[in-house]
Amino acid sequence: MAWSATLLKGRPRLRRELCWQQRTASAPELWLVIVDASASTRRYQALSQAKGLLAGLFDQAYRQRARLTLLTASGNAPRWQRHGLKASAALQPWLDTLGAGGGTPLLAALEQARDWLQTRQRQYPDEQQRCLLLTDGRLKAWAPVQPLPCPSMLVDIECSPVRLGRALLLAQQLQAEYRTIDSLNVLG
Repeated sequence: MAWSATLLKGRPRLRRELCWQQRTASAPELWLVIVDASASTRRYQALSQAKGLLAGLFDQAYRQRARLTLLTASGNAPRWQRHGLKASAALQPWLDTLGAGGGTPLLAALEQARDWLQTRQRQYPDEQQRCLLLTDGRLKAWAPVQPLPCPSMLVDIECSPVRLGRALLLAQQLQAEYRTIDSLNVLG
């Protein structure tokens, strides 16, 4: 009910004298999180730092009532972990068991994510999508990749003393905002 509009007309005596306002709800949000969990992310505790960042992200998603979709890139092929679920404490066991190993099917994960996001946009045109990619960028040579169809941020989790800087090149190709995990931990 719109109290101020109702009271400006005088004291209401009948229900029909009340003024109503329609609730405006913000468009639902979906956050796609792609985690590079290849063997190289084990070095220098890069994945451990990423897991700390993810814990904070899950808490923020819960407070903002955003839905989460999780995709990991490790081993031989990317794996979907969760699809559009509300953030909750149920994500903690997955985060606790997240480990690094195997190859880096990151480019395949990006291709799957692009296709999935485009399909989702057709199904839910009002949904606001965002993508967060956590990677150390330690890929061998790759062909240029296409941007994802939503605002994206690449968090560079490379922590080795000798940094290759490939994550920055990947972020540029994806037209994604680039941040280092160190800068996010400082802002934390």
